[in-house]
Amino acid sequence: MTGSNRYSTVILTVLFSLLMVTCATPVETSGKIEPVHLEPIAGTELNRLTLTERAAERLGIQTAPVREEIVNGERRKIIPYAAVVYDVNGGAWVYTSSEPLTFVREAIVVERIEGDVAVLLEGPEPGTEVAIVGVAELYGADTGVG
Repeated sequence: MTGSNRYSTVILTVLFSLLMVTCATPVETSGKIEPVHLEPIAGTELNRLTLTERAAERLGIQTAPVREEIVNGERRKIIPYAAVVYDVNGGAWVYTSSEPLTFVREAIVVERIEGDVAVLLEGPEPGTEVAIVGVAELYGADTGVG
């Protein structure tokens, strides 16, 4: 390929990329419905996330209850490992749901992972629903990461 052809190819590639980005950028409308509403929780650095039904459907959001079991002779809280999300500092969290389509991030302390189950030293009370599908997306919407 000659220098002139290479230069033309680079220019066309850049122009095509700009065109694709421009076409993929959503158009803002005054009636736009956001898929998630963030509401700061007073006195904390946490948010309450409320999803639209459509957003929850698209993410395939699923929850499971925190269980309590005897593990090695001690009562421990058990959750599916899929519920656990780690922040950039290594902190472990889950998204609890006290009502449909609403989630709040809660810190947990993981004792150990056994297969697809996380055994907790600290976490939500037994029976509390935690997100097990769509967790990374909830974290991204909550923190702006991703």
